[in-house]
Amino acid sequence: MIQEALEEIVRGTAEIIDIERIEKLVTKYYEDGTTYTVKAGFDPTAPDLHLGHTVLLQKLATFQKFGGRVQFLIGDFTAMIGDPTGKSATRKVLTKEDIVKNITSYTQQAFKILDESKTDIVYNNEWLEKLGAAGMLQLASNLTVARMLERDDFSKRYASNTPIAVSEFMYPLLQGYDSVHLKSDIEIGGTDQKFNLLMGRQLQKAYEVKKQQAVLMMPILEGLDGVQKMSKSLGNYIGVTEAPKDIYGKVLSISDALMWRYYELLSGKSLSEIAQLKEDVASRTVHPKTAKENLALEITTRFYNEELATLAKEEFNSVFKAKNIPTQMAEFEMSEGIWICQALVDAGLEPSTSQARRDIKQNAVRIDQEKISDEKLNLSLGEYILQVGKKRFAKVKVK
Repeated sequence: MIQEALEEIVRGTAEIIDIERIEKLVTKYYEDGTTYTVKAGFDPTAPDLHLGHTVLLQKLATFQKFGGRVQFLIGDFTAMIGDPTGKSATRKVLTKEDIVKNITSYTQQAFKILDESKTDIVYNNEWLEKLGAAGMLQLASNLTVARMLERDDFSKRYASNTPIAVSEFMYPLLQGYDSVHLKSDIEIGGTDQKFNLLMGRQLQKAYEVKKQQAVLMMPILEGLDGVQKMSKSLGNYIGVTEAPKDIYGKVLSISDALMWRYYELLSGKSLSEIAQLKEDVASRTVHPKTAKENLALEITTRFYNEELATLAKEEFNSVFKAKNIPTQMAEFEMSEGIWICQALVDAGLEPSTSQARRDIKQNAVRIDQEKISDEKLNLSLGEYILQVGKKRFAKVKVK
């Protein structure tokens, strides 16, 4: 059982620092029931989560299954500074009203994944505000400016003469001090958070906490395009508060290759179950679309319920059926700006570009059910269903 627990904990991780400590904590839990703490910080910078955010929540839920008690840290104090990680400019400071509103939304969404009875919601304003000037100066003495400028994001901004607020230097120190106050056993975060996560280990030693937290980093989840990270600004996201039919349909739109990535990072299925499913798809015992439908149902059910997820599936299928669009079709990835005639050939819908031109002139070609007449059309970024005649279809993703 211990080995199975460790395999699930390690599953999908990008990097772990001090795996031996995690093994000891899990082993002790199975030996005598001693629980341990797992910290994850969330700055309430927006009211809604997308699936990229839930990668961390899924890992926290895994720890809860194997003896962990989650310290769900709301950075209400640090949110007023703004995490500079990965930013090319100083972030806008949030108002207290914004923070309160976002916290309420965050926690409601988080408990669709986490076990509330095994979660402690903590706010770092409770202890960071009490540090005072002397405490802040003592904290700042643990880090040099030279060390801070080793960070890639800061070094780039410094080299390009982009302003860096002194308050931004304090952010990783304050995040690290959270681990001092909470005496966290483990902290998890994204790979882009490595500097901040390691600060917790460093400060626990400096403040003689008598322990150093293990650090577990999760990869950044790719968005619907399968290339860039999931982001609202890029429009390649699946929001957890979207309508069931939209969550279901968006999951179905991902590529077969990306499906396995989502299974690993987002599914509640065990590693052995996923391995068996992958084997069944490879041997054609299970169709890839069926595996994707099951994933879409699981994720939609998580944020709503089984009944609404099933209705979303039925609605999705009925829409395709009403438009005489098959729910199973070949999928192709193409480059931005591809000529429509070449796209039809590359998708196997036409034998040649000259035939494609003739079919377009004869109104036999459709894009997303709309007839086209421009034989010189170039496809921009997006997803399209190409159709020639009544029975030839292909899904094309232009990147």
